[in-house]
Amino acid sequence: MKQSLFAVLALFAGLTFTHETKAADVLDVKVIGSDLARDIADGSVKECTEQGYAVSAVVVDRSGDIMAAIRGDLASRFTLDIAAGKARAVILSGVNSTEFRESRADIRPDLNHLDGVLVMGGGLIIESGGSRIGAVGVSGAPGADLDAACAEAALDAVFERLGF
Repeated sequence: MKQSLFAVLALFAGLTFTHETKAADVLDVKVIGSDLARDIADGSVKECTEQGYAVSAVVVDRSGDIMAAIRGDLASRFTLDIAAGKARAVILSGVNSTEFRESRADIRPDLNHLDGVLVMGGGLIIESGGSRIGAVGVSGAPGADLDAACAEAALDAVFERLGF
């Protein structure tokens, strides 16, 4: 009986001490949900439509993959690609695309050769509790500042859902 108790304790001790858990091996990350992504894209298009602009909006996740894309009724098909490129520029840089464009004018032409990235204004970060969970890009208004304003209005409309 004593031997079997020692055997069980030895087995338990071996299992306990031979397996190390490292915090860096498993990461907790926040991701944007498809409902929120769709609402941000839709809100961006609606805001610009109300101002008379035919735009598209694309929301990408923290990796730059498309979560939602909406082309306004009268927007050119090319605005979808441009909006996605603006959003991915935000993911690449970690800052809004206008800021990125201004701060990296020295290499902007080179960056625009990256597949799926356009360094143009009109892309904004989507954050939740200090974590970047995605980006929204808008294209089609007559100026990047107007694209960004539509995206900002959509983000303001969902502020409560972002968990700040």
